Amino acid sequence: MEQILASGSYSLTTLRAGIIIGSGSASFEIIRDLVEKLPVMIAPRWLNTRSQPIAIRNVIEFLSGVLLNEKTYNLSYDIGGPDILTYKQMLLGFASVRGLKRMIGIVPVMTPKLSSYWLYFITSTSYSLAQNLVDSMKIEVICKENNLQELLGMVPMSYEDAIREAFTITEEDQVPSSWKDALTSSVLTDGISKHISVPVHGCFVDYRKTRIDDGEKVMHKLWSIGGTNGWYYGEWLWGIRGLSINFSAG
Repeated sequence: MEQILASGSYSLTTLRAGIIIGSGSASFEIIRDLVEKLPVMIAPRWLNTRSQPIAIRNVIEFLSGVLLNEKTYNLSYDIGGPDILTYKQMLLGFASVRGLKRMIGIVPVMTPKLSSYWLYFITSTSYSLAQNLVDSMKIEVICKENNLQELLGMVPMSYEDAIREAFTITEEDQVPSSWKDALTSSVLTDGISKHISVPVHGCFVDYRKTRIDDGEKVMHKLWSIGGTNGWYYGEWLWGIRGLSINFSAG
């Protein structure tokens, strides 16, 4: 794409970024899904690959800074934040910001296909996107030195600060879309309102309501659930959930 754009009769400035930290970034949302859902991860070896993540705010600042800036015409720049981290460090850094305890083990035998399925089943990504992400995550993305930050007078924020800002914006519902919006032509079958809300902390909430006639009897039944009485459905699943919560809290 860069070569096609460069073939035109105009001045072109190219900015190259690795992982962008912010709502709407596929890589960021996958990191969020993994950390929020899994107290313990058995992960592929590409988690040892290094990258230089950058906050979405800084990406926009770089784009604005080079716009109509003659000093950047016909030049290419790598842009990134101040931290060079492995994907494992990024996952653990995310967990630290969220106040979560996470353990990550890395196995050398997981093939790219298995890695793609691992992302597909655990996160909200599509399989085709998971394949592309796995292919890209095997390659180190570290910025080559350049003078763009000095030229624009910018100081990019740290990885953990970028995460904090991303959650602040998401929780305030200032971001009406994510990468999952662009799926297929049938994406609006269930109505657009289903897709404009922003999930917080990688979770979906299911609300249901029904009319009751005897509130006291219902409350007695509710307070009797669990413990020695057990659960109405999937008791072994509730047991696993209890172990996960205890592990996270510990």
